Amino acid sequence: MPRDPSVFVHDKALCESEHVGARTRVWAFAHIMPGAIVGADCNVGDHAFIETGARVGDRVIVKNNALIWDKVTLEDDVFVGPNAVFTNDFIPRVAFKNPPEKFLSTLVRRGASIGANVTIVCGVTIGEQAFVGAGSVVVRDVPAHAMVVGNPARRIGWLCACGQKLPATLVCPCGRAYQLVDMTAGLTPLGA
Repeated sequence: MPRDPSVFVHDKALCESEHVGARTRVWAFAHIMPGAIVGADCNVGDHAFIETGARVGDRVIVKNNALIWDKVTLEDDVFVGPNAVFTNDFIPRVAFKNPPEKFLSTLVRRGASIGANVTIVCGVTIGEQAFVGAGSVVVRDVPAHAMVVGNPARRIGWLCACGQKLPATLVCPCGRAYQLVDMTAGLTPLGA
């Protein structure tokens, strides 16, 4: 299956996958392995790596040097900052190497943002519209609309879809309003 002619692959990039959506741009020294799925209208920065078995949705931005391994799924409209690292083997050992079927899946829900130099330990879900601050280490699930920072990452507030920190009323100056489902699930828009 030939790649859509609107896909741009820099002449110094290595894009081995045929599953790259229309209007996606792959920049110098990026590597997309065969079998990786990358959606439409994505931007894959210099030196980014997307492994076989990874799934990247539409309109995803993958900044320079980000590493996205097998069993990582990024839904639509996700931002992955520079040098962000996902993992997929919870107990990596050279002498007792786990087969890929033992790798743990990681899911980043629609609209979430992963800051620069973030490490995401496998087996977690990052909720819709969540924000992981730069340099954080994520070791457990992040609720929808939560802002987390630190090592290990902890929630320090709630964010609107527009990116503004929400006050205690959960009503954003932009007009969007939310309700707390519970501390594990996070926020949901009112009227949704």
